[in-house]
Amino acid sequence: MHRLFIALLRAGIAAAVLVGLFGQFVVIPTTAADEVDRFPPYAPFAVPYATVAIVGVACVQVALVAMWMLLSMVRRGAIFTPLAFRWVDLIIGSSVVATLLATGVTTHLALADIPSPDDGMEVISALAAATAGAGVGAAFAMLVVIMRSLLRKATELQAEMAEVV
Repeated sequence: MHRLFIALLRAGIAAAVLVGLFGQFVVIPTTAADEVDRFPPYAPFAVPYATVAIVGVACVQVALVAMWMLLSMVRRGAIFTPLAFRWVDLIIGSSVVATLLATGVTTHLALADIPSPDDGMEVISALAAATAGAGVGAAFAMLVVIMRSLLRKATELQAEMAEVV
């Protein structure tokens, strides 16, 4: 992979991590507080949902750090080593945790009696978003598991080629 492309990918990862930090420390708490100010019956839900959102963003950041490390391995030409599997497993684990968080939010929104300032569309929209997040997270985790098996096969083939040569 070309060094310029790796540098661009790393810049994107660094920017995404920084945006995530801004979201964790500024956007999520401020939005939760604003929603409680706008509709006080949301107060019991503000801290738990904000916490879940912050942990969800942290899961994405963990996956981004693992991608950074995998890019480093690609740059060195060492992607077909057992160490790569640790980073891929970390991506799988963080995506599974984020998916479980989204599934928990979906379940809570579907079963809890959450008050709504208007006609309930806010809760329905949040339920739809959480359901979509859980679905996308599950699909991503499955995709990375498939890619991990392809990496394993490529690593085995590379080891066989090294023995032949």
